[in-house]
Amino acid sequence: MSLVKIKDAPTVWNYLNGVVNVYKPAGLTVQQVRHTIIGNLCRDLNQLKVRPPLQRIAIESGSNSKYLVRRKEDLSDNVLVVGPRYQTEDIRMRMSANHGRLTSGVLVVGINQGLSMAYRIQQNRPLRVYRVTAFLGKATETHFGDSRVIGRATVEHIGSEKINRLLASLQASHQKKMFELCGVDMQSQAAYDLAVKGTIRPADKSQPMIYGIRLVEFRRPFFTIEMHAINETEAYIGNLVHEIGLNLKSVAHCVGIRCIRHGHFELKDALLRKDWNLQCFLNSMAQTNQLLKQHPEMTQQVNSELVDLEDNDSSNLGSHQEQSEKE
Repeated sequence: MSLVKIKDAPTVWNYLNGVVNVYKPAGLTVQQVRHTIIGNLCRDLNQLKVRPPLQRIAIESGSNSKYLVRRKEDLSDNVLVVGPRYQTEDIRMRMSANHGRLTSGVLVVGINQGLSMAYRIQQNRPLRVYRVTAFLGKATETHFGDSRVIGRATVEHIGSEKINRLLASLQASHQKKMFELCGVDMQSQAAYDLAVKGTIRPADKSQPMIYGIRLVEFRRPFFTIEMHAINETEAYIGNLVHEIGLNLKSVAHCVGIRCIRHGHFELKDALLRKDWNLQCFLNSMAQTNQLLKQHPEMTQQVNSELVDLEDNDSSNLGSHQEQSEKE
């Protein structure tokens, strides 16, 4: 079956409804990403064949005292008068995560009729995975590298083993906090029943929760951690890096945050900035529809458990550990 190339803008507009996975660059706000995408979509739609101007009825005097009724082009509907057919106000867009300006990586975007689906993904709070790079030895005002340095400390006493022990302790404290938020005792049968069901979400959407954190690279004074969390913000991650530096008897600040996965949306499928055009967005919507059909729990959660994510995370962690041991 041969593919037919569609050049009609109204037909393409009818298919411009769904969810796409884009790569947000660092240094851009979510609003700037939104304006760029909408501008590119309007540009590409207006380059296609748009509808002709409307017709108006004109009554003109003719010969023998008769009137002629003709149909003429309505100049008030001409693109030279009213502007391009597709304006930025015509396209609706919603983000499923409110990444900060310094955060890059996976960003799930709903367009037009895909707004409700993007909202359901956001409300279900799927697990997000980050790679956070930090710098040891310097403390800044905002805990990020673009602000003024306010403190310095030595880093020669810090090694990868010390960081691993600290991150393991941090993960254990957050796991204990999950059961406290659920109102159950760690030594009770209810806690065991919750644990065997899988990873659970806190009822408070404003409560950040870390489900897994580990060291993936250490090159003094830089180190990179992988973090699995929900309800997190850019400010919270910067604060976390600052506390890690203090617990290591030093100081640290964050120099990079990259979201490598949002639920089942992965980094390898994210559209780069050069691909923010109409054709790539339509292709991405088709792939996303297949992904959501395979994993309906992303939009229709029936309980507070994180479905099909913990197993993948544990297998990935195991493969990384095996690889590190071999090296």
